[in-house]
Amino acid sequence: MRGTTTTTHRRWGALALAAGVLAALLPFTAAAAANTVTVYYQPPAAWGGSVNIHYGVDGQAWTAVPGVPMDTACTGWRRWTVDLGAATGLQVVFTNGSGVWDNNNGANYRLGAGTVTVAAGRVGAGDPCATATPSPTPSATPTPTPSGTAGNTAEVWYHLTPRGWTAANLHYRPTGGTWTTAPGVAMETRCAGWARRIVDLGAATGLTAAFNDNAGTWDNNGGADYTLGTGRSVVDNGRVTAGAGGPCAPVVPDTGPPSTPGGLTAVADGLAVTLSWTAATDDRAVTGYELTRTGGAGAVTVTSTTTRYVAYDLRPATTYTWTVRALDAAGNRSAASAPASATTGNPPAGGAPLGGDPREDSIYFVMTARFADGDPANNRGGSQHVASGNAANDDPMFRGDFKGLVDKLDYIKALGFSAIWITPVVLNRSDYDYHGYHGWDFYRVDPRLESAGASYQDLIDAAHAKGIKIFQDVVYNHSSRWGAKGLFTPTVYGTRDDQWKWYYDQQQAGREYDPMVEATGNDPALTPAQNARAKGRPYNGDVWSSAAPAGNQCLNWGTPTGGRSAEGYTLYQCQWPTPTSKLFPADRYHQCWIGNWEGEDARSCWLHEDLADFNTENAQVQRYLIDAYNRFIDMGVDGFRIDTAVHIPRVTWNRRFLPAIQQHAVSKFGEKGRDFYVFGEVAAFVNDKWNRGSVNHSAQFFTWSERKEYSPDDVRAAIEQYDYEQLLGPSGQPTTDNAFLRGNAYHAPDHSRFSGMNVIDMRMHMNFSDAGNAFGNGKDSDDSYNDATYNVVYVDSHDYGPNKSATRYTGGTDAWAENMSLMWTFRGIPTLYYGSEIEFRKGARIDCGPTCPLDTTGRAYYGDHLAGSVTAADFGVVGSASGAVATTLAQPLVKHVQRLNLIRRAVPALQKGQYSTEGVSGAMAYKRRFTQGAVDSFALVTVSGGATFRGVPNGRYTDAVTGDVKTVTDGTLTASVSGRGNLRVYVLDLPGNPAPGKVGGDGPYLR
Repeated sequence: MRGTTTTTHRRWGALALAAGVLAALLPFTAAAAANTVTVYYQPPAAWGGSVNIHYGVDGQAWTAVPGVPMDTACTGWRRWTVDLGAATGLQVVFTNGSGVWDNNNGANYRLGAGTVTVAAGRVGAGDPCATATPSPTPSATPTPTPSGTAGNTAEVWYHLTPRGWTAANLHYRPTGGTWTTAPGVAMETRCAGWARRIVDLGAATGLTAAFNDNAGTWDNNGGADYTLGTGRSVVDNGRVTAGAGGPCAPVVPDTGPPSTPGGLTAVADGLAVTLSWTAATDDRAVTGYELTRTGGAGAVTVTSTTTRYVAYDLRPATTYTWTVRALDAAGNRSAASAPASATTGNPPAGGAPLGGDPREDSIYFVMTARFADGDPANNRGGSQHVASGNAANDDPMFRGDFKGLVDKLDYIKALGFSAIWITPVVLNRSDYDYHGYHGWDFYRVDPRLESAGASYQDLIDAAHAKGIKIFQDVVYNHSSRWGAKGLFTPTVYGTRDDQWKWYYDQQQAGREYDPMVEATGNDPALTPAQNARAKGRPYNGDVWSSAAPAGNQCLNWGTPTGGRSAEGYTLYQCQWPTPTSKLFPADRYHQCWIGNWEGEDARSCWLHEDLADFNTENAQVQRYLIDAYNRFIDMGVDGFRIDTAVHIPRVTWNRRFLPAIQQHAVSKFGEKGRDFYVFGEVAAFVNDKWNRGSVNHSAQFFTWSERKEYSPDDVRAAIEQYDYEQLLGPSGQPTTDNAFLRGNAYHAPDHSRFSGMNVIDMRMHMNFSDAGNAFGNGKDSDDSYNDATYNVVYVDSHDYGPNKSATRYTGGTDAWAENMSLMWTFRGIPTLYYGSEIEFRKGARIDCGPTCPLDTTGRAYYGDHLAGSVTAADFGVVGSASGAVATTLAQPLVKHVQRLNLIRRAVPALQKGQYSTEGVSGAMAYKRRFTQGAVDSFALVTVSGGATFRGVPNGRYTDAVTGDVKTVTDGTLTASVSGRGNLRVYVLDLPGNPAPGKVGGDGPYLR
């Protein structure tokens, strides 16, 4: 975290709300008929010394850091009175004045008027230093008879642990009787965390009760007291359970192991081996299986909760042997099964990038899990399958896979695309992670995407065999909220009580998260309602603990927050990771929420509660990410699309990550490695050239190398770079004509100051409400990119439509055709989000998380439109097609994009050319040229309307759309075209570079 202490805690409250932690906020205390609040605070025992209160009255500024010293009230308590004026409440945090804060785990304390208490993370009411006891006021003399006298009895159990108490008193009143003398009668500690008192009620049929720790802290059920009956009652964290079993009853140990699994088989398919066996039995329940592998690099043990397991990442032509044991909840293991062996095959050919200039490609963007389902066996719905509505549509979030993508490569090639951008492939961990942006194990491919014979390597190799590149989406900015395996995974507070045991798995030694193994929802230890909630959730016993882990920094570990979950269950401090809870170490993860999206904190704080922000200026984090992504470079991917690139300082990219990518690719693949294409998402959702004047948050800024030396310390360098460039501002940024012709001449671009990162053209994206608008805005920014001809250009994506629309583009078929005609002939690399070729889900909300079915969104499953068979004779050419995919390929925009791809591939100027509008009249018209070696390509383009080009070279021009020939003798060519989305591309015949003539046949728009 960077910035001053003041900056940090002043944004706690608002940012906690923005991060979705409303459930954890404490409610207003009851307001008194006064304009003051007297705050009593019980500081942690370790604080000692002074205590300051730092507060902000509603509508007013906060006090100066670190606040004002509180007065001593009584033993263990501090007090301060605040004049609220006309306000009704305030926000409060506390500090010991030495840098230690209690900010309610990032939520701040929200208080109203009157007299309030804050102790152990909870807000209460009343003066703790007064002699009064909780309402109703008891009489001085108790009426109940001592324990053991004849009459009705109540056996009262109280759970100490949630409140952090070590002892308790029971203060009570039998029904119709009077109260005991405060603080009541001592309860007997019976076992760890539990106290009991047996009360003789005489003729009474129940009692009213409150509890205290004999040190001034009360639990009176929020002022309502507890109503208990005869017999046993268990009071656990505000909830009363009548007739429950004794919490301290001895548990009969389970010492009997399960039976030995039988019938183990191992079947090899390439570099994968499928294992299966018959189920074991146990006197209680079999909870899983332990598989031990020998051979290859040594023994490896993994676990599974089903009787089938697929082993990946094996060496070629190697014999492996497995045995399997059954496990129960007590950790008992059966004897090992008879062994089974298999020998892997050889890897497929490939493993190297295709190379070549990325501008020669057009890109098809797919969300792998939503594109095509080649293997239903790896489909997974997750814990939100029912709640999202996906179950009702039989549409699991992980539905598409690599096998489906391999099967439909010919569809993509038949459209004419020569590159595919796929969403992240690393193993994800969250409740709803089909999109891939919640990475947990960055060194493993998510098994929900792979199948036997269709690994990630298989996909890369199959695509390359068809001449199609793979651009892999990667994330350097953040991990999942559960951290990153091998770097840091937080341990959170959990308790397997009656409220939460459906959520927290019984911990099993050596077992960790595996999304392929989901809870089946038939656990006999859970109620039907709990099983319904648990179903689909993968194992999480590896991330929680009721005891604070060594070195814990999270304040008030495991104490109730006072809030409730969506299910109405008690929420606890430190129960889920947040940036301000200190569950993450500051050296590896940032510790704050973003407050200003155009401020410095946008580069060094969390985007969202599910996206734990890496401290990318830390050398250990840098090495973790570099080594992880080098593995994918080694597999032969052709480039990286970098997610959330703007949220990492440019100097960190330029010093660490970008050189590492380039150096590794070149060392591995030589000249082909030099073509490794990197394009970043610098999300600037504004319509101006510079993102609200902040150069550090603008897309073009990231295409440039640094202009000066900064501190060798990466954290300090990031601040120095930010301040230096912000001071220079937009007018002080470099400019270039790398994208522009000089007259009619192409010139060698100067890439000496190139950073190594190209970018998505956010300005054109934001302005694609119509093609003309995007064209005008694109031209206006092009002098500030290092080379705009490398920009990735799209209309909409998996995140937004134009103008930050939350829906997929719905401008109409003609508008789509016009947008495509511009993208395929103007500078940049045209990119199409899957399904846009048939206006798939136009107008649908792109993303709603698990609050609505995926089938209703812009991320709906596309495979139904691809059913049947298709072969591509070439790029943009269908060889054969049958079934639903044939219908898809017959749609008008499909025909349009096929021909655009054919034309673009035939005219180098449209792929890599610089451009100019000098001497050109027409709404969307420009001239383009590319000259290199023996290639010289010059084209005149106009979209959706006529244009006149003056001052162009004389000679013979042929239109690639109609075949029309014009001979220019006076430097002027006039092109006539009508129809939205129609196009003219007049190509000059040059020595050794004849115009291609008419390319393809007439279609619905190009004619």
